[in-house]
Amino acid sequence: MVKSILGRKVGMTQIFDEQGRVVPVTVVEAGPCIVTQKKTVTSDGYDAVQVGYEQAKERTPKGKNRAALNKPERGHLAKNNLAPLRHLREVRMEGTADLNVGDEIKVDVFTEGDFVDVTGTSKGKGFAGVVKRYHWHGGDMTHGSMIHRKPQSAGATDAARVFKNVGRPGRMGNERVTVKRLRVVRVDLERNVLLIRGAVPGANGGLITIREAK
Repeated sequence: MVKSILGRKVGMTQIFDEQGRVVPVTVVEAGPCIVTQKKTVTSDGYDAVQVGYEQAKERTPKGKNRAALNKPERGHLAKNNLAPLRHLREVRMEGTADLNVGDEIKVDVFTEGDFVDVTGTSKGKGFAGVVKRYHWHGGDMTHGSMIHRKPQSAGATDAARVFKNVGRPGRMGNERVTVKRLRVVRVDLERNVLLIRGAVPGANGGLITIREAK
């Protein structure tokens, strides 16, 4: 069984458990996903399946921002008589004998109490200084300090270069982030919804990957 699914983050809310305690949860609209390709040790050197999510149009109408599928993507899916799907991801697993191209993966692959790893793209914060980016203390705020929020020394001067991993101002966020071992609180098969305890990466509406925790 593929214990992995793609979905979109809807937002955060809270529910009450059986003891009446408040539980903060993230609502995720997950699946259904379609198996679009099988990989085996014989043909590819490893076992995996490729899954697709979210139906797309083959061609984008004029004036629309969302890009249509390109020719290779359309041909890859049409080869197996599959509808155009916007997002394709590969999931490694042990043995693919029970899966066939065209099979559906729904939220019921998970049950309440399962632990999952959630991967998404974090919110972009733009160009940020070291105090915001790395939570550095900064200099004194007193009169005459002249430092305040500056990054100060970049290290040794005789090397004539800046060493790797030296904190500098730069782009913050908008990177792949995985939050591990979050608990599935509720599974709603009718509405294709998962409630996951805690926060997951990214903005509302962002694409996320949910897989069984390692």
